[in-house]
Amino acid sequence: MLRAQQVPAKPDRLIVNASGGDMGNAVLDAYGQVFTERTGIPVEMTSPHDLGKLRAMVESGNVEWDVTEISGDDGRIAVERGLLEPIDESIVDLSAYPAEARDPYLLTTSVYSTVLAYRSDVFTDAKPRTWADFWDVEAFPGRRSLGGGPEDNLEFALLADGVQLAELYPLDVDRAFRKLDEIRPHITAWWDSGAQHVQMLVDQEVVLSSAWNGRIFNAVGKGHPLEISWDGSSLHRAYFAIPRGAPNLHWSQQFLAAMTDPQAQATFANQLVSPGLNPRAAEYVDPTLAPYLPTTPENMQVSFWQDDLWWSQHMAEIKNRWQRWILG
Repeated sequence: MLRAQQVPAKPDRLIVNASGGDMGNAVLDAYGQVFTERTGIPVEMTSPHDLGKLRAMVESGNVEWDVTEISGDDGRIAVERGLLEPIDESIVDLSAYPAEARDPYLLTTSVYSTVLAYRSDVFTDAKPRTWADFWDVEAFPGRRSLGGGPEDNLEFALLADGVQLAELYPLDVDRAFRKLDEIRPHITAWWDSGAQHVQMLVDQEVVLSSAWNGRIFNAVGKGHPLEISWDGSSLHRAYFAIPRGAPNLHWSQQFLAAMTDPQAQATFANQLVSPGLNPRAAEYVDPTLAPYLPTTPENMQVSFWQDDLWWSQHMAEIKNRWQRWILG
């Protein structure tokens, strides 16, 4: 009876903010359904997620979102600025999560990777497997593409220059830019969206590119001759969090709890090839997806976790340097 008195009244809806598109649909199909089944509260999706808007809401005391997606380095900035509510682990069970994913404010809901992708009909014998291969334009000739920002590219440059996975951070920024100088003349385009890098590979505008694993999986499913190398791929955490001052805090915590449900995580992974970190989710994921999942043990062994904290502390200065470099 006491517990019933402590549970607040149910709102008429819960507002969950995310990227929109396929991501928003997958969140609603996987986690929204479980949450609504448990609580009877419908979920309304909004988009896009934006750190500036989050900060404005919190500082004005007019918070519209109950739960929001937030990107890696933005998540760290939001924590530092006190924009998020702590996760209530009496509601959100993280006991089975790996240490890398147990944050007091940021719930890792899924993992995706930036990988090396290439045209398998172009590289039929020797195949590019490492970032050193990507940089080797003589052994692996052809037009190339990389992402349009410094994240991932600095890490890939250092790996191409011989740095070991375990020794990446703190990044040697000067060394990374020197290595990027070598590959720059061979980059046809600096992509700025998942759709762009896949389309360039499909249309053979480029034959090698950094790429998001889920996008390549979808393209392969449509019959395009593309392959992935996981060697030196970067692991990214997709975060969801509760804005400080969220109007329905108890029910926001319940939504995060739904996001740790193994079957819901499997539903999400089956749609976007971005698995969650509940170990039991693997029991429900389509087994044919295993080669394309970042969390498959063989793939994780040759990957690195991008250090969101390091990037949040250095992003401003590196972005300025990157813009000067890319324009120069």
